[in-house]
Amino acid sequence: MTTLPPSTQSTPSTQSAPSARPPVPEHWQRATDKAATLAAALPWLITYHGKTIVVKYGGNAMTDDTLKRAFAQDVVFLRYAGFRPVVVHGGGPQISAMLDRLGIASEFRGGLRVTTQEAMDVVRMVLVGQVQRELVGLLNEHGPLAVGLSGEDAGLFTATRTSATVDGEEVDLGLVGEVTGVRPEAVEDIVSAGRIPVISSVAPDEHGVVHNVNADTAAAALAVALGAEKLLVLTDVEGLYRDWPDSSDVIGEISPEALAELLPTLASGMVPKMRACLDAVRGGVERATVVDGREPHAVLLEIFTDEGVGTQVLPGVPTKTRTALYATSAEPVTTPDTPPGRPAAPDLQETP
Repeated sequence: MTTLPPSTQSTPSTQSAPSARPPVPEHWQRATDKAATLAAALPWLITYHGKTIVVKYGGNAMTDDTLKRAFAQDVVFLRYAGFRPVVVHGGGPQISAMLDRLGIASEFRGGLRVTTQEAMDVVRMVLVGQVQRELVGLLNEHGPLAVGLSGEDAGLFTATRTSATVDGEEVDLGLVGEVTGVRPEAVEDIVSAGRIPVISSVAPDEHGVVHNVNADTAAAALAVALGAEKLLVLTDVEGLYRDWPDSSDVIGEISPEALAELLPTLASGMVPKMRACLDAVRGGVERATVVDGREPHAVLLEIFTDEGVGTQVLPGVPTKTRTALYATSAEPVTTPDTPPGRPAAPDLQETP
């Protein structure tokens, strides 16, 4: 054994244990938490990079200023993260407000607006001239990205006049149509140029007569035509409730087959949204989700978290439920006292 010179020998009195790391400063902890959050997004960034995501913008997210700006930030984030976002918007609250202001009565049948020629003029004015312009402006605050279109532009949508069945009877809805033809080339050109298309849900029929088309189903038709990876439909509820009007349990995931069986039992307001998701997935879209648009940054929460914030339609999955965050005995509505943000979501549980 080699003996060290006295000057280099260690003694118990001179040895010391490694010093404990001092407490991490709060600002540094926030920074490391942010880095961990960004790293956790990597699987979704890989999955959706270069893929088209169609988002139907509507509901409370269109009327609350904070939610409007959060939505615009989400969409721009997707664009800069390498996704290809496309926005289709409705404008039900704004249309109703303008009709009331002009003294024109609003009527709904089977979840669809009854649209006279007088009302159609207002629908067109509000969607293209008001709602679209505001959203384009919000998106363009983050760079010259957004381009406004309507279903009339470049032959994007062709509509066929439709009716609704209410309580077993066929009801005339006036100038209301469903999208039966899509020419996506104009949208593809805009997306390929690095822009974000913002599309108003009006469309002409084969004779050039403009119709009010449901934005949910229009978004689904466009998602299919574009070969989109995902469709998101913003709404004002947590998702599809398992036993409505009991809102204690939300369906987190459901297969197209199970949704088709459930569809006839749904409340009228959810029918167009869930049918849009069903049609999209049946048409080849990988997955479609009804998203709780009352949540700030709902789009990012849905795409970049395991829990999500709605009901996802996905082939080959068992029906899964989770406990609702805002369980009530009636359809949830937001109030000025509703706290911002979302609590941690419970795990999904398979339905027996």
